Amino acid sequence: MSDATATETKRYPLPALFRVVESLFLAAGMDAGKAHSVTDSLLTADAMGHNTHGLALAPMYLDAARSGVMAVTGDKTVVNDRGACVTWNGNRLPGAWLIHQAIDLALERIAASGVVTVAISNSHHTGALAVYLPRLTERGLLVQLVNSGPAAAGVAPYGGTKPVFTPDPLAAGIPTPGDPVLLDVSSSITTLNSARQLVARGERFPAKWAMDAQGQPSDDPAVVVNGGGSLLPTGGMDHGHKGYAMALLAEALTQGLPGYGRADQPKGMTIGIFLQVIDPEAFAGLDAFTRQTGWLVDACRASPPRPGVARVRLPGEQALVRQRQAVAEGVPLAPSVVAALRPLAEAAGLVWPEGS
Repeated sequence: MSDATATETKRYPLPALFRVVESLFLAAGMDAGKAHSVTDSLLTADAMGHNTHGLALAPMYLDAARSGVMAVTGDKTVVNDRGACVTWNGNRLPGAWLIHQAIDLALERIAASGVVTVAISNSHHTGALAVYLPRLTERGLLVQLVNSGPAAAGVAPYGGTKPVFTPDPLAAGIPTPGDPVLLDVSSSITTLNSARQLVARGERFPAKWAMDAQGQPSDDPAVVVNGGGSLLPTGGMDHGHKGYAMALLAEALTQGLPGYGRADQPKGMTIGIFLQVIDPEAFAGLDAFTRQTGWLVDACRASPPRPGVARVRLPGEQALVRQRQAVAEGVPLAPSVVAALRPLAEAAGLVWPEGS
């Protein structure tokens, strides 16, 4: 194998890749529905370009499934159900499956309620939040999806040095007359997964996105992973009060509402989730809603670009372009991802698809 081949990102056909990865989760003991949801979440993340939350996470998920850290069978526990407001204990089941279960419930009840909110405690990892949004926006529904990890801490409050929060992503899907606007932003400049992956590759952040334990800005991800430092909140050293405020809201929604979080001092992988689905038809109507969002989208795109920018894009626009390309031409995977998964597939008697 040449050096060029060893470092080349190739594309792999989505259906074949899906079958292999899903089979690996089934072989790890995961229920069929859960294996399907997890595989879909990871592959959609890679297809959209969120590769830190794609198949790069599959080995960790497989280890968690085999060790029992992630529950692979069973059901969530209903803590409270008032029709439009629901609370579950996720019982460490896969986050992708729990979110799809919550979406299923919301779709069943949205016509009667107009707004459906599901708060979930004690989920396992959810992956990239953006991957779940189109299932709702394609039905003309507005969606907010938030999560946090109360057993971990990698982001200090603005003005402090000791980590308290996780990156606490907030995502939203906004229907428009065309493609939806898909927001997926974290309360910190970058994520803990990104920091770990950079450390593993011996690389640094492209700018000073971290802070060491003494409160000095740094571009070294190792200060976060094993140096007692933290990721900077969104806004950085200058305007980090913005990300700090986002994290406070995220943790109130994902830990306060389901009633389980940092105050309980949980251990291991546990995620709090907040899903809220809003039907514009319960307000002024979908046509009125998309008339406004359509105008806003057109106005943003018509804004003259600043120097060095080809054109103004909308959040999620490039992800949807990448996803369509991945469906047509194959999912792009880095050689390191393939090197980690191909031996696992072959050991299970599965044929890894050929890349191009």
